[in-house]
Amino acid sequence: MASGRVDLDGRPIKAITICMIGAGGFIGSHLCEKLMAETPHTVLAVDVYNDKIQHLLEPSTLPWTGRIHFHRINIKHDSRLEGLIKMADLVSSSLLKFLSTINLAAICTPADYNTRPLDTIYSNFIDAIPVVKYCSENNKRLIHFSTCEIYGKTIGSFLPKDHPLRQDPAFYVLKEDASPCIFGPIEKQRWSYACAKQLIERLIYAEGAENGLEFTIVRPFNWIGPRMDFIPGIDGPSEGVPRVLACFSNNLLRGEPLKLVDGGQSQRTFVYIKDAIEAVLLMIENPARANGHIFNVGNPNNEVTVKQLAEMMTEVYRKVSGKPALEVPTIDVSSKEFYGEGYDDSDKRIPDMTIINKQLGWNPKTSLWDLLESTLTYQHRTYADAIKQAIAKPMASS
Repeated sequence: MASGRVDLDGRPIKAITICMIGAGGFIGSHLCEKLMAETPHTVLAVDVYNDKIQHLLEPSTLPWTGRIHFHRINIKHDSRLEGLIKMADLVSSSLLKFLSTINLAAICTPADYNTRPLDTIYSNFIDAIPVVKYCSENNKRLIHFSTCEIYGKTIGSFLPKDHPLRQDPAFYVLKEDASPCIFGPIEKQRWSYACAKQLIERLIYAEGAENGLEFTIVRPFNWIGPRMDFIPGIDGPSEGVPRVLACFSNNLLRGEPLKLVDGGQSQRTFVYIKDAIEAVLLMIENPARANGHIFNVGNPNNEVTVKQLAEMMTEVYRKVSGKPALEVPTIDVSSKEFYGEGYDDSDKRIPDMTIINKQLGWNPKTSLWDLLESTLTYQHRTYADAIKQAIAKPMASS
């Protein structure tokens, strides 16, 4: 599998060992699949759950048997993490002898930011400090997953709605090396997530500048696809509120109107998880081009309002499920009603793609319609029967 594989500069790609923290989540599971299927690399998969990567861990004759090892560790209070990092470095004996520590662990659902701000700050800043420290002290390369929320609100959002400069890309396109981070007031606790993510980014950057830490920071712009988040009451808490794609999927699966927070006027861009994972693999295998950089990873061509997303998902789900559309497909709810006190939001999130295109030659490929069709097909096949049974149970008991 390794023969003939070269990096972007024509150098042979050697097998490495990757300690992936958060490997059992949405992004981690897709990255593990990619690494197992297409590379010779070994993964030390660190997480508290492994449901989404269980199919990779089963004993079998598959070509990656023995190259992925699951370690059930809560990084908040487990001393084994540093040992894993040190041990994994010894496994790699190639010319590219280093350990890529990929940190994916964090609270990342907006409903938690203002209802659980302490957990949000600890999860995304305090708990991540030892990972940065271990990598810096042991001379390991770190690929850290941040967020597009770090940009906060656009400069254009502070201009009058009819101001012509609101249409100028300089006032709303988000650039890694130029755009400011503009958050709401402290009482708007939704920004606890973005602020914690900014702090850990600054710590990583400072470790690079002062102590020579080799790092890459990834800023995902709404990566969506199969296995994203959870469906409340099925594989997650009944009162849980996942991110928008899973929220809308849950409504569609249950035949309920999709809830548009504050009318669904916020604008977002969406990128298919498989496109995004291609970008991450380029970062892993091209350290000379990726080290020291912050990369936006998104699809500026897939921009819609949340309301438009709801309308498109309704149409796509009707196609993949064969069910008729609801008479009332959407309803408006206030952000306070849906998320609770302290909620605030950014207006637009359009990534500038200059740096990642220049350094890694990466561009997203999948249209919004196609990625929604793939994702909702998966959601319907995975959850439709379980939801039907869950709905039937209360009726039977009554």
